[in-house]
Amino acid sequence: MKTNTIPQNEIICVIIYTFIAFLLMAFVLILFFYFSRIKIVKNEIEKRYLESKHQKSLLHSIITTQEDERKRIAQDLHDDISSKLNIVSLNSHLLLTPDLSQKEITEITNNIINLTKKTLDNSRRIAHDLLPPVLEKFGLDAGVKELCLEFNSSKSVSVKYENLISFNDDNNDEQRHLHVFRILQELMNNSLRHGKASSISILFENEDGINYCKYSDNGIGFDTTKSCNKKGLGMKNIESRVSFLNGVLHINSEINKGTQIIFNF
Repeated sequence: MKTNTIPQNEIICVIIYTFIAFLLMAFVLILFFYFSRIKIVKNEIEKRYLESKHQKSLLHSIITTQEDERKRIAQDLHDDISSKLNIVSLNSHLLLTPDLSQKEITEITNNIINLTKKTLDNSRRIAHDLLPPVLEKFGLDAGVKELCLEFNSSKSVSVKYENLISFNDDNNDEQRHLHVFRILQELMNNSLRHGKASSISILFENEDGINYCKYSDNGIGFDTTKSCNKKGLGMKNIESRVSFLNGVLHINSEINKGTQIIFNF
C-alpha cells in the first residue's frame, strides 16, 4: 500500500506562511491597541482641558463677582457714608461760629442728628448686604424666611417657602449656608427682574441623607439649549457656589413655562 508523503519544502512553506500570518495578526492587534490607546488618551486630555477651562471660567466669574461687589460697596461708602459724614463735619464746624442764635444752633444740631441717623441706617444696609445678621445669628432657615418676607413685601411677587430639614447649629456650616443663601438671592432676583415671575416656590428637603433645594417660578422661562442663557454672570455665580458646596445643579426651563432648579448641598 502506497502512502502519500508531503514534501518537506511544502511543510516549511506552510509553517512560514502560518508564522507570517500570526505576525501580521499580532501587528494588526498592536496597531489597534496602540491607536485605541492614543484615542483614549486624547479623549482624556480633551476632557481634562474642558474641565480646566470650565474651572477657569468659574474662577473668572467668582473674581468678577467679587470685584463688582467691592466696587458696589466702595460706591456705597463713598456716596452714602462719606458724603454724609462730610456734611456732618461741616455742620459741626458751624457750631463753632460765634454769635449763633439759639434757633440756628437747634437747626444745625437737628441736621447733624438726622444725617447721623441716615448714615447709621446706610451702614446697617451695607453690612446687611455683606452678611445678613439673621443668617449669622439664627441660621439658614431664619435667613431664607427673612429673604422671602422682603420679596413678599414688594407685592410684586408671592414667595412660598417650606423647610423639611433640621439644620445643625455647626459653625462649620456657616460658610456653606451663606452660599445657599446667596444662590437663592440670585435666583429670586433673576425670577423677578428677568423672568417677570409673580410666584416663586422654595423647598428644602432631605433625600437619602442629602440636602436638596428645589426652586421654581412661573416666569417667562428661557431656552436651556442656548449656551448664551447659561453663560451669564448670574448663572456662573450660581454654578460656582454650587461647585463650592460639592453639589450638582439641574436646570429645567422652557419659554413661557417657568423655571425649575434643583441643587444639593
